[in-house]
Amino acid sequence: MKIYKFNSVKKILFFAILTAGLSSCSNEFTTRPSEDSITADSYYKTNEQVASCTDALYNRTWFQFHNKFFFAISEVGSGNMYTNSSDVNAMRNFSINGSDPELNNGWQSLWANVAQANYLINNLKIRVAPAVSQEVVNNALGEAYFMRATAYFYLVRLWGPVPIIENNLDHVSSPQLNTNRVEDVYELIRRDYVKASELLYSKTRGSAYASNVKVSKGSAKAMLAKVYLYMKDYPKARATAEEVINSGEFKLLGGSALPNKSFGDLFTYAGNNNEESIFALQWKGDGNYGSASNCNTQFGISNGSISTSNATYGGVFGPSQDILNLYSSSDVRRKETIMLPGDVYPSIKAKIGSNYGPLVVPAADLIGGQGAGAAIKKYCLGVVNGDVTGPADGWAMMNNNTYIMRYAELLLIHAEAVLAGGSSTADASALKSLNAVRNRAGLNSVSSFTFDDLFTERRKELAFEGDYWFDLGRLPRAKAIAIMSAQNRGNMWGAEYFTPDEADFSLPYPTNDVIKNPKLLEAPVPYVFK
Repeated sequence: MKIYKFNSVKKILFFAILTAGLSSCSNEFTTRPSEDSITADSYYKTNEQVASCTDALYNRTWFQFHNKFFFAISEVGSGNMYTNSSDVNAMRNFSINGSDPELNNGWQSLWANVAQANYLINNLKIRVAPAVSQEVVNNALGEAYFMRATAYFYLVRLWGPVPIIENNLDHVSSPQLNTNRVEDVYELIRRDYVKASELLYSKTRGSAYASNVKVSKGSAKAMLAKVYLYMKDYPKARATAEEVINSGEFKLLGGSALPNKSFGDLFTYAGNNNEESIFALQWKGDGNYGSASNCNTQFGISNGSISTSNATYGGVFGPSQDILNLYSSSDVRRKETIMLPGDVYPSIKAKIGSNYGPLVVPAADLIGGQGAGAAIKKYCLGVVNGDVTGPADGWAMMNNNTYIMRYAELLLIHAEAVLAGGSSTADASALKSLNAVRNRAGLNSVSSFTFDDLFTERRKELAFEGDYWFDLGRLPRAKAIAIMSAQNRGNMWGAEYFTPDEADFSLPYPTNDVIKNPKLLEAPVPYVFK
């Protein structure tokens, strides 16, 4: 029986997933042979083919989401980052609209992830040879459920009501779809992470980092704990987080279990897939645009005479003025998060005129970064430097992973779940989790903490990793607006302040998709789960 060519399926999905195209996944399943002449009965002949069929779900389908949109919304929008670059600065003053190109890129990319995951979920079981292990098939399915849940977790937090699509081909004849209620989208996410946790392999993250690449049972349960936190189901968030903590799968770099490593090791090329990584996007340059990460260029220093990238430009994003004084002098995270004038980084090689040498951060007005007066250290590796930074492709993009979740965040989720909406706690288990993160940062233990203490700790730990916007969205709206309206969103030469309103906490649907599917603007409807 001849199966669908995926290029044809993509044309069908053009309408079914409500996007303007799937250019972000034009090289899907790069390890798989052409489908032009493969039958459903013999497609996946080996365990290796099945195990590799999910590889692209860790990178290419996420590229347009990650490249600019992720940071333009979550970090510029939250007030952590500054930019005045016209393609990514709309959220600095909450002026984004449905015609924004990066908004469209992020929307398309997330739906591409849904489509790719759906393709596997609905077809993998019938397209394997009898010799393929059911355990291997189950793990691949678990990865697909995990990725669909993660894509929907971003969709619902960014846009609110969105259509639930479990099989894209169900909607070929009726491509205009209503959105579904937020609570139903969260139920799909919950179910998918539970299913993933049942199907995925159990792991213990060790020092053989190549074995840590893909998600595991623990990864799914960790993300599920975060979902429960957003749902304010604190007992389940706590129990699920404790299950992962007690499993011993993950460890803090520089914590008591790994004292010879450090917070800074997390953001190195050699640190890809370390013991703390719960889920990370896996970039691998292959000569095609969209296979590697552009963070090294977009976060680094580039002023014409000094550059930390192989590219001819850089510093698209810089730290906001609001975040520059967030860290105390004893907090080791500051230097590994924000580069200030005079900081020295022996492991980062910079191009200085026509020479190369260790990076010494120049004076504030020479850093670049559009007048931020500082630069972002996280994900900045420097110019190509052998095994220290890894390779760069033709666009100067590099192979360092992007974290979606680290063990440190799970510990903070656990502490917040124990707090359970209260104003403060001195619970021993919550303190153990919070203090593990603080101690790794070089800070003293505390004997109690408030919600605001924990909220600030999350910002310090996870700055520039795409979480603060969503954290602000969890606050009572008046409190979030007060925080954001007090932020200096200007640069070193002039303070600027902007006040969001209620509508600014959800993104507009892309205009082109509203034209194709006016039902996006109708009231969301309940979803009937099978």
